[in-house]
Amino acid sequence: MPTLLLLLLQETPAAPPSASPLGGPFIPLLVIGVLFFFLMILPERKRQKQRQKMLEALKKGDRVMTSSGIYGTVVSVTNDLAVLQVADNVRLRFSRSAVQNVVEPDKEPALEEKKAEPSKA
Repeated sequence: MPTLLLLLLQETPAAPPSASPLGGPFIPLLVIGVLFFFLMILPERKRQKQRQKMLEALKKGDRVMTSSGIYGTVVSVTNDLAVLQVADNVRLRFSRSAVQNVVEPDKEPALEEKKAEPSKA
């Protein structure tokens, strides 16, 4: 028992000082921060710039889809307002930022009207 007590009370040699002033725990945090920047922040900035360019280039006659899913044709555009024609004699005013994207005519979902066929009895 006295030898165990002596071992516990004996001083342990101090660890040598690290060569780097930053130390060990800061380097992994720095690497994670850099990865987060390149994987999350840069792509989001790129998407925001593309969307801003699209909104600035919005003009009369463009087919667009709003963030709520309404398709329409741009009738007029002001600094912060877009008027869309969604049907004959139906025009809706939207905030310009509500325009989600410009729809190309070949990629627009087609509305197929089903004609009633006479039933055979």
